[in-house]
Amino acid sequence: MGAYLRPSDLDEALRTLAAGPLTPLAGGTDFYPARVGRPLADDVLDITALSGLGEIADAGDHWRIGALVTWSELADADLPPLFDGLKAAARAIGGVQVQNAGTLAGNLCNASPAADGMPNLLALEATVALRSVRGAREVPVAAFVTGNRRTVREPDELVTAIRVPKPAAPARAVFLKLGTRRYLVISIVMVAGVIEAEADGRVGRARIAVGACSEVPQRLPALERALIGRPLDPTLAEAVTAAQLAPLAPIDDVRGTAAYRRDAARTLVRRALAALGGGA
Repeated sequence: MGAYLRPSDLDEALRTLAAGPLTPLAGGTDFYPARVGRPLADDVLDITALSGLGEIADAGDHWRIGALVTWSELADADLPPLFDGLKAAARAIGGVQVQNAGTLAGNLCNASPAADGMPNLLALEATVALRSVRGAREVPVAAFVTGNRRTVREPDELVTAIRVPKPAAPARAVFLKLGTRRYLVISIVMVAGVIEAEADGRVGRARIAVGACSEVPQRLPALERALIGRPLDPTLAEAVTAAQLAPLAPIDDVRGTAAYRRDAARTLVRRALAALGGGA
């Protein structure tokens, strides 16, 4: 069995990471299932005793979601409609046991192409706060995950929070997930959307992201541009074209073919926009 360390101080945790490679561990809902049936040889840094990382806070121009915030805590938090999509993902990821233990930051660091949090964080234009003994830095979620199970986090760095900027105008959000059942399932396609409304009832800004259809979840910039200025009603779905899904690169696997995923993605994007336009 590998080493197991559980510091109670952030500076101590960072010094420990700087001394040698360790696997940071919070909820463990991805870590432990991946090691069933074989010895636990990893050197683990359990961060669950670190104070100050388990809160959701209004930080003025942004919201700060600490690295230890669980899906259940997010779902129960008093947050504006901007977070409705992320909350919907929180209620759909795994089962209740997973939601009670798993963290948003862990889901992000696991970097699965089908990670339920990723499309929402892309649509929210979130950033990732990282700390090490060398200092602190902030990386956009879009640049943090670079591929299947790959991120830009350095071995001596720890994710301390996810930051979500406050929009300039009232915003609403949605999340839709296609799977073989409602819970305890890996997504076939996911769509997250955030729309900011102008005072005249038209779309001011739009951010639409699709997951499980590429190695890394993708935003749809051509569609986002096409939505600007349109009336904020269910006819938003009519703006969707096949060409706007060009950033997607779905694959064939046991959950569905590439062609099925692309068709399902277009359908889910249309449904998401109809819901956003209807105020759902």
